[in-house]
Amino acid sequence: MGGSGVVATELAMVLAAAGDEVHVISYAMPPRLELVDPRLSFHEVVVPHYPLFEYPPYSLALATKMVEVATYQKLDLLHVHYAVPNAVSAILARDIVGDGGFKVVTTLHGTDITLVGNDPNYLATTRYGIEQSDAVTTVSQSLRRDTVEKLGVTRPITVIPNFIDPKRYEAARQRPGARRWAQGDEVLLVHVSNYRPVKRVGDVVRIFERVARKMDTRLLLVGDGPERAHIEQYCREQGSCDRILFAGSTTSIEEVLVGADLFLLPSETESFGLAALEAMSCQVPVIATAVGGLPEVVEDGVTGFLRSVGDVDAMAEAALSLLENRDRWRQFGEAARRHALERFSEVAVVERYRELYRRVAPSA
Repeated sequence: MGGSGVVATELAMVLAAAGDEVHVISYAMPPRLELVDPRLSFHEVVVPHYPLFEYPPYSLALATKMVEVATYQKLDLLHVHYAVPNAVSAILARDIVGDGGFKVVTTLHGTDITLVGNDPNYLATTRYGIEQSDAVTTVSQSLRRDTVEKLGVTRPITVIPNFIDPKRYEAARQRPGARRWAQGDEVLLVHVSNYRPVKRVGDVVRIFERVARKMDTRLLLVGDGPERAHIEQYCREQGSCDRILFAGSTTSIEEVLVGADLFLLPSETESFGLAALEAMSCQVPVIATAVGGLPEVVEDGVTGFLRSVGDVDAMAEAALSLLENRDRWRQFGEAARRHALERFSEVAVVERYRELYRRVAPSA
């Protein structure tokens, strides 16, 4: 359900639809993967459990599956998403196959660098997987800088942002979308995440509370994760559960974004902010934090507002400045959709990946 899985899945389906033979390798079927194209296949990584091992050796099982698929399906290139263990497993698989085998492209998505890769227990391994790849991309300039600074990586890194399929969001605009959860004309705020502490979902609720003091408001929380129980307990104690709705996880993200008034993303850090881009594609202005790659996605004062981490008063004030001026809110929404389509449309971004593939594996 995370951004790296979503991007990998969407990319696989676009490539297959355009005529490429694509094989998806993962420990579980990605939620958004639709196996309706005969050129698209899924291969599950099965990890054997032996009493000898305290922890199942997933990275070795992954490398073995990569070797198997690459050998029998005659792969030209393996595009891995996330540095550890995927890139490292891919390098091992490439070495096992030997000369004349496939090339490895690694895309870094964020926490594989800022969290896992920066951990001393994984730093050397993460750096090795990146340096040994045939090409490396990041989803934002911010993440590229972090990779160089935190890991000391010296090899060239190409920035290719995440993308959206405009047709998917255009179709959703004809349906009620998020308004299914609203009552009457109340304002609808939406947040989508995996409820990890870095997402600061508590700040989402505090922003909502401040907006709700001024106007009839409802908050729709989409997703699931470790912090959800704490947020549910909080709203019970505050008596606000009748206005805070927990929708759970969904693969049809556009159905909970179209028709919303504002999207809230007060994260501690974001390497890109795919959820913000998806909201903008649905013509929903974004209130977020000025961290990581978010300033590369959200234009402050044009498609939404960016404020400091933890400053819920400033974010609530920014939200109200739009909600209390519907003409301005409409202008921001239109600008958000236009920005998403012009800079992050599927056709343009996927072509950048194709160019990279052709450069790395020209004989493919």
